[in-house]
Amino acid sequence: MTCVARRSLALAAALALLATAARAADTWTPHHVARLRTVTAVRIAPDGGTVAYTLGVPRRPLVDEDGGQWSELHLVAPDGNPRPFITGEVSVGSIEWMPDGTTLSFLARRGKDTTRCLYAMRTDGGEPRRLLAFDTDIASHSWSPDGTRVAFLARAAAAKEQRDLEKKGFNQEVYEESVPATRVWIATIGSDTPPRPLDLTGSASTVAWSPSGNRLAVALAPTPLVDDDLMMRRVHVVDVETGAVVANLGNPGKLGEVAWSPDARHVAMISGADINDPAAGRLVVAPAEGGALRDLIPDYAGHVGAFAWKDATTIVFVGDEGVETVLGEVTLDRARRTLVPAGGRILSSVDLARTGAMAFVGETPRHPREVFVLARGDREPRRLTDSNPWVGDLRLAAQEVVSFTARDGLALQGVLVRPLDEQPGRRYPLILTVHGGPEAHDRNGWITNYANAGQVGAARGFAVFYPNYRGSTGRGVEFSKLGQRDAAGKEFDDLVDAVDHLVRIGLVDAAKVGITGGSYGGYASAWGATYYSERFAGAVMFVGISNLGSKVGTTDIPNEEQLVHARNRPWDDWVDTLKRSPINFADRSKTPTLILGGTDDPRVHPSQSLEMYRHLKLRGNAPVRLVRYPGEQHGNRRAASRLDYSLRLLQWMEHYLMGPGGAPPPYELDYAEPKAATPATPTAGAERP
Repeated sequence: MTCVARRSLALAAALALLATAARAADTWTPHHVARLRTVTAVRIAPDGGTVAYTLGVPRRPLVDEDGGQWSELHLVAPDGNPRPFITGEVSVGSIEWMPDGTTLSFLARRGKDTTRCLYAMRTDGGEPRRLLAFDTDIASHSWSPDGTRVAFLARAAAAKEQRDLEKKGFNQEVYEESVPATRVWIATIGSDTPPRPLDLTGSASTVAWSPSGNRLAVALAPTPLVDDDLMMRRVHVVDVETGAVVANLGNPGKLGEVAWSPDARHVAMISGADINDPAAGRLVVAPAEGGALRDLIPDYAGHVGAFAWKDATTIVFVGDEGVETVLGEVTLDRARRTLVPAGGRILSSVDLARTGAMAFVGETPRHPREVFVLARGDREPRRLTDSNPWVGDLRLAAQEVVSFTARDGLALQGVLVRPLDEQPGRRYPLILTVHGGPEAHDRNGWITNYANAGQVGAARGFAVFYPNYRGSTGRGVEFSKLGQRDAAGKEFDDLVDAVDHLVRIGLVDAAKVGITGGSYGGYASAWGATYYSERFAGAVMFVGISNLGSKVGTTDIPNEEQLVHARNRPWDDWVDTLKRSPINFADRSKTPTLILGGTDDPRVHPSQSLEMYRHLKLRGNAPVRLVRYPGEQHGNRRAASRLDYSLRLLQWMEHYLMGPGGAPPPYELDYAEPKAATPATPTAGAERP
């Protein structure tokens, strides 16, 4: 080769490297995901002129002190001009407009506060005023119509004798018995009189002051345990002055939002259809004096996710229908109409002003959750905020809804993120991402986060698919019950059928499929790595289930497991319980498996991850690695844990679906943000262009 030719090749290689770096600079990485800000709640002013919202602001890994995200308070006008209200290293929650319509109340721990206190601040300026400090954290609050009193939820403080004993080392925990109940308290603002507790039986989780001023709607569970909170919360109407229960509204299962009608004659709520309904998704209403609950949208083939009263006889609601959402309204006599049809955006909350204007938390495939508004007469919600303007500088892969058919003929859907720079005729590796629950579903909105590869996976040449298998929500009660009594049966067969569909349409390389998910999705990942091992080249299991028998014995929700999932107890059939446990098929596994979870997980005990690891390790048929996050529970909260998880998920999938495979990649990670990281190069027909 001549010197000129060598120089030409060197120049071409240099130009190629520059082009690759340029591409990498405008594609998604885990570090981009780690700094995404998301709107978490909205409240529109009574006159419709201002929307208050909380903004989740993540801490910066390697820069800030590690921990969960901050929650700031912002305001935005209908012209889309946002202004910070309470910002910095704060965690604001439970925002409400006070009855005067110009003052915001919120909960926060500020300055020298030792507990979460109630604050208020006028929107035209001034400093926040602390209205109420309590011995323990205030969990939520609701104002009396005249604004002079507030009902709030908090636990009673431990007696001084108990606190003194704890300081001397007597800090033992009596499991499930020593958890204090949450009580309802009434406080008069500006008074020296201490808050007054209501003598109610059980532990409270929702309180809403009636527009009439003399009653509260309170959700009570028999105990403060999570299992009872999930399955046994019931709504009561309570007299404010005496604490007497006026009516028990008797919702039959899981419970969502609760709200009074403007005339105080009715209470509406989102409830399960029955005790075996996996999710609260029925919009029901009852007379405030007591009486039968009425489902306002009977046989709805969707799930109501949020609602607000428009007037004394009409409710506006957000409904999940498949992978989309709709905005509708329904009257007390069940006359229903659609206000905003499915498509274009995903809505997850709704709040109404007296003027009829509405505010929402909304998202699309192109951005995370932001503030949306719908003025009276508008046909489409309009986005008001842009919390991550830099997202516009990054390229986004195409996202679409995919319909497919299970082997038994059941019609199913999922959301597909196609590989960035996809080339026609090429097959790509797939990351199959399975949601938890299973009473949940993936929507056609923003589906990239620390545990779901989404756009980050697409930027590296993966297809990423989110299947809504049977048992998912969004398609009505009957569909959500299809996985009951059949754990790991047809519900997980649906996952393989989704892969087969993507292979048939020519997108996916069947030999390069990975599976991942958390909680029930982690159970699916463990099942894919064992029972269906021949179908998956890599698995990443997060806070997942490996042994159904020991899971029931170590979880904090055993009754929820029995009522809305298994519909039996393990001892009813120990053999079948083992047959539906991934460890039973550990000898089949040839799938390299990465297992991750928190050390303090009460939902799926860390021993589930350890059992899976140990059974696979002892068989020795495939690489396995266990990563444990100290202090994390059922999902990662801290910024460092989240970034670590994102990097490990991608590293494992790239190594076994794109790279050399074999022995596991190094367990040490480089957490520094690359200035222009080069995406991994797929092999065997899955090359990036």
